[in-house]
Amino acid sequence: MARISLDCPNSLPGIPLSVLSVPMENKYKCQQCLQVLRKPVQAQCGHRFCVHCFKQLTSSGPKPCEACRQEEIYEEPISILNSSEAFPDNAAGREIASLPARCLNQGCNWTGSIKEYEAQHEGRCEFERILCEGCQTLILLTEKDRHNERECEARTLNCKYCKMTFNFKEIKAHDEICLKFPMQCKDCGKKKIPREKFNDHVKSCAKSKSTCPFSEVGCKSMVGANGKLCDHEVNNTMEHLRLLLPLVLSATRAHSEGCGAGEWQEDSGVGLYRDPNEGAGPTTSVQSVDLEKKVSLNRFDVNALENIVCVLNREVERSSVTMEAFAHQHRLDQEKIENLSNKVRQLERTLTMRDLQLSETEQLVRELQFCTYDGIFVWKISDFSRRRQDAVAGRAPAMFSPAFYSSKYGYKMCLRLYLNGDGTGRGTHLSLFFVVMRGRCDALLKWPFSQKVTLMLLDQNNREHIIDAFRPDVSSSSFQRPISEMNIASGCPLFCPLAKLAGKSPYLRDDTIFIKAIVDLTGL
Repeated sequence: MARISLDCPNSLPGIPLSVLSVPMENKYKCQQCLQVLRKPVQAQCGHRFCVHCFKQLTSSGPKPCEACRQEEIYEEPISILNSSEAFPDNAAGREIASLPARCLNQGCNWTGSIKEYEAQHEGRCEFERILCEGCQTLILLTEKDRHNERECEARTLNCKYCKMTFNFKEIKAHDEICLKFPMQCKDCGKKKIPREKFNDHVKSCAKSKSTCPFSEVGCKSMVGANGKLCDHEVNNTMEHLRLLLPLVLSATRAHSEGCGAGEWQEDSGVGLYRDPNEGAGPTTSVQSVDLEKKVSLNRFDVNALENIVCVLNREVERSSVTMEAFAHQHRLDQEKIENLSNKVRQLERTLTMRDLQLSETEQLVRELQFCTYDGIFVWKISDFSRRRQDAVAGRAPAMFSPAFYSSKYGYKMCLRLYLNGDGTGRGTHLSLFFVVMRGRCDALLKWPFSQKVTLMLLDQNNREHIIDAFRPDVSSSSFQRPISEMNIASGCPLFCPLAKLAGKSPYLRDDTIFIKAIVDLTGL
């Protein structure tokens, strides 16, 4: 039998039943998906399947036919589903193609045949709703492009400032950290300053205003950048000290109240003082001078520390932005690697399909090479020992010969050989059968097939061939006009005892045997 064509890797399961405008007959139903057959194939048990469903069923090897079990007609090996024993059912395909169909999509009034539905309408209906792969939303097929470009929340966009690619949901968050994002200086009004250069601009901006560090103790001056803050602090030192002195004195009094009278106390970094009741005068004046010196020194220390903290904050912010950019770039690289891996896997699958197609083509060329058109066919079977072991183990119990013809436009035939026997000859004999196949010109031929058939196992010493001949039983279905790829085989289950092929047999030389078939052409 012809193998199922694997030229359609994107084949689909059956057509939904509701597409039909008429009630569906069971002969048009796939036994696996229970839908209308799409590209039907027929197993050797007679049940039909979609080519997609059949390939899935047999992808891991031969499987028993569940439909045969349900109908209680299960019989091995006929009820075993095997891709090498099935064939495309073109007759059923033509019948299904002519059935009336209608569109399932709401709002569409299309009608036609199943053939027109598959070729012209399926997957092209403007009312068809599809699932967006990005946001998983149902959209009309005609709105797919607009949705992908303008509406899909999972679409990708390029930042118009730094040109990096982001998911639509992330683009707004990216604007908050984008180094190229344009900013505006509130002091001078300058626009389109990249974020990465904004801090440098603030430092150098002639109109930038800063608050005096002594604003918390009462200084209300606003000063500019470019050294003006330092000038302000130097020129207003005494004013700042007068603002600071009441706070220091208040703290001093509060502290002195908790200490013993006449005792010297130390005010962490401010200086030594005595109880106010023990006198004033020169001592108070000296203490004021010391206090001013210490306050001035502390002010410069605080300013230095504040400058250091500001520098560290800027460095931390810059590092955070850089790390975020690196993390995003890493995600982009991972996505590119995943896309490339998917392309490699797709190319590997394509190469596998090409190899299968090439193998089928080579098989077809080999069959044509041995094809004859005179009713006489010689079948050379090499690697006999290995093939015999496969038959004994059940891996390949039967072999089919290439097809041959009674004439160029005559009957199409082949042979079927069981190397470990079949039926009554199982385990003891070679079983050889004759098979009538469906040909291109069957409509012009006489049916049932009634020509005498002679089968021979050739003695390679040309002395004593093993010969068996028969005339077809015209009432048998094996010799009626084929309605499938081939009829049931008919022949000789006890064709040749296996014992005759043991030892130095004249029928088996160089691990090869020759079988010859002669079809009597008298009357044709």
